[in-house]
Amino acid sequence: MVLLMILVFLLGYACIAMEHKLNINKSAIALVLCGVLWVLYIVAAPSLIPSAAGSSFQQFLADNPSVAALPYLEQCIQFVVGNQLLDHLGETAEILIFLIGAMTIVDLIDLHGGFSFITDRITTRNERKLIWLIAGITFFMSALLDNMTTTIIMVMLLRKIIRNYKIRWIFVGIIILAANGGGAWSPIGDVTTIMLWVKGNVTTAPLVSTLLIPCLVSVAIPTFFASRILRHGETTTTGLPAHTASYPRYVTKAESLTILILGVGLLVCVPVFKTFTHLPPFMGVTTALGILWIYTEILYRRKRDMEESIKCRVSKVLKHIDMPTILFFLGILMSVAALQSAGILASFAELLDSKVHNIYAINVMIGLLSSVVDNVPLVAAAMGMYPVMDAVTLASATDPAYMQTFVQDGTFWHLLAYCAGVGGSILIIGSAAGVVAMGLEKMNFMWYFKRISLLALIGYLAGVGIYIVEVAIGMA
Repeated sequence: MVLLMILVFLLGYACIAMEHKLNINKSAIALVLCGVLWVLYIVAAPSLIPSAAGSSFQQFLADNPSVAALPYLEQCIQFVVGNQLLDHLGETAEILIFLIGAMTIVDLIDLHGGFSFITDRITTRNERKLIWLIAGITFFMSALLDNMTTTIIMVMLLRKIIRNYKIRWIFVGIIILAANGGGAWSPIGDVTTIMLWVKGNVTTAPLVSTLLIPCLVSVAIPTFFASRILRHGETTTTGLPAHTASYPRYVTKAESLTILILGVGLLVCVPVFKTFTHLPPFMGVTTALGILWIYTEILYRRKRDMEESIKCRVSKVLKHIDMPTILFFLGILMSVAALQSAGILASFAELLDSKVHNIYAINVMIGLLSSVVDNVPLVAAAMGMYPVMDAVTLASATDPAYMQTFVQDGTFWHLLAYCAGVGGSILIIGSAAGVVAMGLEKMNFMWYFKRISLLALIGYLAGVGIYIVEVAIGMA
């Protein structure tokens, strides 16, 4: 049954990777995959539980005497349904609620024209200066927003500035790299970093301090080489006239700016909220959404002469949340949870430990793999394979120096956040930012592969090198 679960997962994964070839939404595939894997697991639970969850199963029976009195098969079913499934669903729900809250805040800012205050400030027409400016704005913007939203905003801006698609595509390639690199070092940036942060594998200050420079390097080196391709001193084919940004007619520029400052400020405060209250991040982001919701309600209450249909209230924005993406995360995270519950991921981790036994090699491989397949299940699988080490487990480990890298804010988790986020840039299909840019610009796979992939790989490996140097200095 274990072999069958692995084959089903790989088949589902292949179908997800070939979403556009099959013309079937990957969210649908992920949901079916989730259901099938949990069915297979609960059928095989009586034979798998003793080896995969022996101690936790015995503790469950000790805490529930009424279940312990049931036949063994019923005990296993109760353990899977009432313990494992609910535990994994709770952990997954934390991530999904956080994403829904953050996505709603970002959409509110965008629909009220808040991001126009950023894009309006770009005035240079020198291509080499412009590519550095675009890279910098994208890098830091994606640390606060999701990579996909940042990419959409910056690509739409480029369309107003550069008409020649051959030149524009070079800029778009750098936007993809900067969006992925910028999201990796922030706890609220890339979805994989959010996953690690929400589950407590990493915390805010150590994550930012260790990954900021490697992520900067991973973007700066490709940007430098890309700038050499552009013509020195020449302006782009068309300019962006001053004050061309279109602000929604239902708000003033001052109100747009207020929503931008309030929304971004609330997102930035979510890690601070977690640090001081010790409550999970989804509590912080839902509180932030509530505050912004109250502000917009008060804002529209003053506009009594305005038609209700054009008011962009939160209740209207929520109806347009990207639910297929949320359901994809639900399906794929719960699919990986089924493999974890069955003990498959633990066995795979033991294999890697015995054959590779090097966290740098393991993470670099994960990063390279994330350029081909979705990085969300890769990170979820890694989190399932390697639980966070506590002091008691570490003390009894046969190789404490190696296992030390798996403690909270350990080397493995920081490097995983970097590799999974930045590695997705190596191929255009390896990240949400790349897929969105490919759709918006009709950029083809081979063009990106020939002109951007090598630059992305050089930046990726350079960032890994910088991180290794940081670790070495820290140990000195």
